[in-house]
Amino acid sequence: MSSDLVGDLLPERVSLPGQRRLRFAPSPTGDLHIGNVRTALFSYCLAGEAGRFLIRIEDTDQDRYQAESVPRYLETIAWLGMHWDEGPDRGGPCQPYVESERLPFFQAAADRLVGSGAAYFCFCSKERLDQLRAAQRTAGLPTRYDGHCRDLPGDESRARRSGGEPSVVRLRVPAGETRWDDLVLGPQLFDNESVDDQVLLKSDGFPTYHLAQVVDDHLMGITEVVRGVEWLSSTPKHLITYAALGWQPPRFAHVALVLGPDHSKLSKRHGAQTVNEFRDLGYLPEALVNFLAFLGWSPGTEEEIFDLAQLRQRMTFERLQSSPAILDQQRLDYLNGVWIRKLPVEQLAQRIEPFLPQAAPEQLIPIAAMVQERIRRLDQVPGLLAFAFTEPAPDADFLKGKLSREEALAFLQRVPELLAGNTSQLMEKLRELAHEQGGSDPATAKKFTQGAMRVLRVATTGAEVTPPLPESIDLIGTAAAQARVQRALEVLGAVS
Repeated sequence: MSSDLVGDLLPERVSLPGQRRLRFAPSPTGDLHIGNVRTALFSYCLAGEAGRFLIRIEDTDQDRYQAESVPRYLETIAWLGMHWDEGPDRGGPCQPYVESERLPFFQAAADRLVGSGAAYFCFCSKERLDQLRAAQRTAGLPTRYDGHCRDLPGDESRARRSGGEPSVVRLRVPAGETRWDDLVLGPQLFDNESVDDQVLLKSDGFPTYHLAQVVDDHLMGITEVVRGVEWLSSTPKHLITYAALGWQPPRFAHVALVLGPDHSKLSKRHGAQTVNEFRDLGYLPEALVNFLAFLGWSPGTEEEIFDLAQLRQRMTFERLQSSPAILDQQRLDYLNGVWIRKLPVEQLAQRIEPFLPQAAPEQLIPIAAMVQERIRRLDQVPGLLAFAFTEPAPDADFLKGKLSREEALAFLQRVPELLAGNTSQLMEKLRELAHEQGGSDPATAKKFTQGAMRVLRVATTGAEVTPPLPESIDLIGTAAAQARVQRALEVLGAVS
């Protein structure tokens, strides 16, 4: 941090009259949480086709910063279909878009605030602050700074800094109250007495979230800020800082919390939390976007299926909701099934490929056609089609099911010759055979037919539930199906 006032070195705010500008400013500390991505989605959609959507990397918390997270974040947002107009990888009129590359701006703003008396240097050590918080907790008081350095004489402050004593810059919160009209929550009022003298610039010259947000949102011309309601209590600090710098603040929209099905804060016990986890479970980006949009927004109609372009056309601040949103994975499964069925089979084959690397390229489209109506997640495909790549080894009891050993043997012995024909007529021939062997009583014949079909399914696939039998046999091939039936006959014949 410089010792001279450099507030006048702040650049001009980007001037783009009439343009709505919203941003997503993640802190790269791991994978993107579903709540973060919902904020990005809302910002992207609310910017609209005529506006601009920016990505800015908040890497000023160097203790938690993970450089490898940045490309993952960008890849995740791109995977979801959101395309940013400005950002660290493509530049723009406000570059750089990485906060650690913008330190002179934050230092200049801090110096301007100190020079005007709206902020002050604080020399309190970590030990003193820890003791202060411990004493406040013991007394049942809110933990906050006690203003120990608030009124230090300027000469003393300058002398201590000149001597190399570490210091931070704190916001001098004025008396009075802070009001604003939130785009989601409506009119808000905070008594400034409840607002802490927040650290704005740390001793290492890096800004805290509170200063970085204000400076960069102003310089980048951000018109609306969408963020979670957990940041509501920080807004007075930001508005006070805007006012002290003589800047017009953006409008704020604090969106509802995302809760688990039990209405508690989301945690690992609720299942997947990050976009990558949902992706690995086989959720489509289209379904995830559709799902996330309804966690805090409503179209005002009974419609429930929206693609990203439609959301960008329809979403407005007026339709954002203030009540908590519930992450209902059953609804996500339903939406994912809808979007799986909407895909052309060729596209579904491409989506399935990473989940089924053992499949040959020519198998993927037939597989997609087989499973499209039967799955809700792509990760269900390997289990559903395990028989195609691993030879089953069922025991005799599982093979025969509710039939006797003799009945199962008698049926399977006739099957190989039928498999040699056209599979389009296979089911009809198999039912005729089963009905013939089931006897003349209709009820008995029906029961036998059901049992016989199950025996054949288990013999060829090792499972009771699979895609349709003709398609399953086509997938493994007639020769393999005949060989599996022969092994099933050997298993049944070995039982005395």
